Amino acid sequence: MSEPDQRLYFLLQRAAHRLRTSVDRRCLAAAGVTTAQIGALFAVQEQPGLTQQELARVLGLRESAVTALVGRLAAAGLLSKQAHPDQHRAVVLELTPVGAAALDAAQPEIDRFNAELRGLLGDDGFVRTAGALHRLADDWEGWLRRRAPPDPTRRRSAACSRTCGSRR
Repeated sequence: MSEPDQRLYFLLQRAAHRLRTSVDRRCLAAAGVTTAQIGALFAVQEQPGLTQQELARVLGLRESAVTALVGRLAAAGLLSKQAHPDQHRAVVLELTPVGAAALDAAQPEIDRFNAELRGLLGDDGFVRTAGALHRLADDWEGWLRRRAPPDPTRRRSAACSRTCGSRR
């Protein structure tokens, strides 16, 4: 028996593409929105008054990508944008009734998809996969920072400031 493919990044990309394509098609048919749009709508529903910058952080996207995404959602009447009360250039995002209806219409497809994944992976596999993906999505950058070797230029700079610093 051959060893399973260990190219994890490739496998994650391939699985994500296949799953996203399938679910996008289903959510577009049911609710007229893609999974990327649903992610943004859910984030705004969960945190009303979110700014675009905060939404970018929640979704793990660049602000420029979120600006375009929010523009499309607002043009479709799914989100509203209001001036931020304290930040001159920021806008506050709110889910509109049309956006809430789109989420309601997509929810059965999302539930069906999760049930299909649970059927494929089994209950334990589903829970373990969800946990692993949460760790990857939420902890990857912090893990890399903790694992990174110390920056030798910073150490040198600190040492230099102790020995070469100004004397009073």
